[in-house]
Amino acid sequence: MTSGRRPSKPSALRTSHPPFIIVTGLSGSGKSQAIRALEDLGYFCVDNIPTALIPSLAQLAARGVFEKVAIVADVREQQFLSTFPAVFRKLQKMRRLNPALIFLEATNETLVRRFSETRRPHPMGRNRSVTEGIREERARMEPIRAMADDIVDTTDMTVHELRHFFMDLSRERARAPLVVNVVSFGFKHGIPLDTDLLFDARCLPNPHFVPALRRRTGRDRAVVTFMLKDASTRAFIDRLAEYVQFAVPYYVQEGKSYLTVAIGCTGGRHRSVMIAERLREVLASVPDTRVRVKHRDIRRSAK
Repeated sequence: MTSGRRPSKPSALRTSHPPFIIVTGLSGSGKSQAIRALEDLGYFCVDNIPTALIPSLAQLAARGVFEKVAIVADVREQQFLSTFPAVFRKLQKMRRLNPALIFLEATNETLVRRFSETRRPHPMGRNRSVTEGIREERARMEPIRAMADDIVDTTDMTVHELRHFFMDLSRERARAPLVVNVVSFGFKHGIPLDTDLLFDARCLPNPHFVPALRRRTGRDRAVVTFMLKDASTRAFIDRLAEYVQFAVPYYVQEGKSYLTVAIGCTGGRHRSVMIAERLREVLASVPDTRVRVKHRDIRRSAK
């Protein structure tokens, strides 16, 4: 991955105010993946917007109708090459807009391969080869490339790396936290389908077999006290908490939006519930996360 930046032209993406982002560049360079990443970061996104409509959307953004806006504009629109430079210069003069132009590109070989994989025609090569379309587009896009705040070569970038790039540039990690769903459940009722990390607590002493605790749940003090009296349970919770604190920041770094951590016991009423509540406390201290706890099977009758 390479990113070209002009030292004499500080990027609007580096300011504290969320920018009005325009993503453009060569066809096949990853603009669709880029706009999806920005959408995940909370931007109001428009793909393939007509150039004539950009000033109207920019005025709404400048008035605060939309807090964060990102658009894709490129040669799919016939008037783009001739009209966009003047439109962008107009945006740069608008107060409270903070426009930022990002240009995506890749090598000719990479673009040819991507078009071959998708079997889509090149916008400038419908009646000729993809290679000819790429070469013409690269030449005609050069004036717009020269205006860009950031030039990104996506040749060797994966979708995840492209997502990271936009997360870093927009500096919106704090505004798009990783939502960690901690789910307690009973194995006899089935594993949650959307589980990312699964932990089995059936190896621990079971409060279900204590008559006074059977109809209680892992939220009750008596059940918590019973479980914490056992050394193996305390060790299990400590090791699990240590692992979760270690692992979750990597999911934040990856740019993942949701992470489901499932804790299972036999019925989903005692051990898994108590441990899920402990994980709520542990994850509260992990930066850039928002924690939700759901006890899926806690209301099922104890038999």
